[in-house]
Amino acid sequence: MAEKGGISVQTEHIFPIIKRWLYSDKEIFLREIVSNAADAETKLKHLVAVGQASGIEGDYRIDVAVNKEEKTITVEDNGIGMTEDEVRQYINQIALSGALDFLQKYENASADGIIGHFGLGFYSSFMVADTVELETKSYTDAPAVHWVCNEDGEFEMSPSEKTTRGTKITLHVTEEEKEFLEADKLKGILTKYCGFLPFPVYFTDETAEKAEASEENKEKSETNESPVNDVAPLWQKMPNECSEEDYVGFYHKVFQDNQDPLFHIHINADYPLNFKGILYFPRLGNEYRSLEGEVKLFYNRVFVSDNIKEVLPDYLLMLKGVLDCPELPLNVSRSYLQDSDYVKKISAHIVKKVCDKLAGLHNTDLEKYQSFWDDIKIFVEYGCIKDKKFYDRMKNIVLFKTTEDQFVTLDEYKKTEGAVEGKIYYATDLTQQSVYVKLYKDQGIPVIVLDQLIDGQFINVIELNEQNVVFQRIDAVTDEISDKEEASDEASSLSELFTEASGKSDLKVRQTALKDASVPALLNITEQSRRMNEMAQIYGMKDFHLPLEEILVLNTENEIIKKISNDKDSETSKAIAKQLYLLAVLNQRQFTAQELQTFMEGSYDLLGKIN
Repeated sequence: MAEKGGISVQTEHIFPIIKRWLYSDKEIFLREIVSNAADAETKLKHLVAVGQASGIEGDYRIDVAVNKEEKTITVEDNGIGMTEDEVRQYINQIALSGALDFLQKYENASADGIIGHFGLGFYSSFMVADTVELETKSYTDAPAVHWVCNEDGEFEMSPSEKTTRGTKITLHVTEEEKEFLEADKLKGILTKYCGFLPFPVYFTDETAEKAEASEENKEKSETNESPVNDVAPLWQKMPNECSEEDYVGFYHKVFQDNQDPLFHIHINADYPLNFKGILYFPRLGNEYRSLEGEVKLFYNRVFVSDNIKEVLPDYLLMLKGVLDCPELPLNVSRSYLQDSDYVKKISAHIVKKVCDKLAGLHNTDLEKYQSFWDDIKIFVEYGCIKDKKFYDRMKNIVLFKTTEDQFVTLDEYKKTEGAVEGKIYYATDLTQQSVYVKLYKDQGIPVIVLDQLIDGQFINVIELNEQNVVFQRIDAVTDEISDKEEASDEASSLSELFTEASGKSDLKVRQTALKDASVPALLNITEQSRRMNEMAQIYGMKDFHLPLEEILVLNTENEIIKKISNDKDSETSKAIAKQLYLLAVLNQRQFTAQELQTFMEGSYDLLGKIN
């Protein structure tokens, strides 16, 4: 005789809640049901392993089928199954959890991987169905049970003719949700959420099968069937079991990226973190390519979310990868991730693993490390700025490119022949600062290239953390490329001439003997005033402008300067002084419109005086 009743819950009627609010994405129903099936397989496999079940063949599998004509979706497993009492306990009483009882019963045995989602997860099926049938037979060979429930929570339970162990769930899909009867859509959902379950999952389009021309073709297709999932995902293996080809192939398969990643990090964290994963640093050489990474979160191989940014610090958000975190709840929320100490520990562990990987590459494969430094440079520098621990781990392997296209660390730069103790000289624009670059090169003084906006903040961090290290841009000082400084009445009058020619009464003029006599004048800007203006630009302080401290350097070894010095009062000397000042400006920065007009007029005037 059939048993009838209403679903028992300890709170208000839960079906409307399931349909409207419990899950934000309706396609989750398939994840829940199939993961339950995998749970049932895992439970039975565990019982066999601990000697609690015998005579069980190890052909574990899950079958998902859709029938568009009958408007049904079925999910069938050959796992542990349920008795009539267990159906009452785990299905009819939503508030109870089958997994909890199972784990308590076998608490002295290993129970890794048991999900235990009988309960609310099963009822997510009512998001797309108005009627759900369940046929189940326990591995204990107890009588099989047939259970059917409508969307109002009214169920009927009766004996079933099912003869094989396991559970079969049939969803009668509503007209409103008939899109889930499309085979391609359903298979896509299955692949997305269950693509790495530990048991083979097979998908069948029963409507298409029915339309096949002959039984022979049907048998052939069944013989050659293949699961939609990978039962042995790469992150579940030990690193020494995986080849470089395996990692690259997995990357292409999961992220559909036609470029190979720069490197990978295989994580296998034990207690107390207990999570696994593989992270990749994608190749970002194309400036038009998105810097947005993608980390797929899994729960015991069940897909949870596409991009969980909370498990990575912001300076590593370009990473792509998969993380399998069984300590997180399956239906994890953003707010939970943001406040979870476990997630914070995962993030810290990932940072450490990234640093260890980069340090290992630097120490064992320097050529490869140098080859992708330009791709990771901005992220490493940003990390050093944001995170002191990251800086401490990375500071000895941060690379700087010299004007000679050589990579050096900070310590290597200090030991370079020609380096000045305590000073790190750098250029930001090799074209604009080419005159300065040549002056330093001729003196054998190494110069590094810092041509990105973030570099200014980065060197501030280095100076703050390292003793006796000062960065100076090559157009800020001339001490290392000059012999002596002039200080006399003659020198004073020459300075006045150039101050007047510049049109800036507050212009500082310095006369020195540069080691290269070919350069008549340079315009230096003090490091401090330039950095202050750059910081204001970075932080969007458009109205803030600190006057740049400019110093015009006159080369007393230059023949033009000598001639002007001997004829300071002539109009020609005054005109040449103005042009020399503007040429010095041009070596420093682009002209303003007025400066360009003045320079062109002065050039024409001087050319007109040539005999």
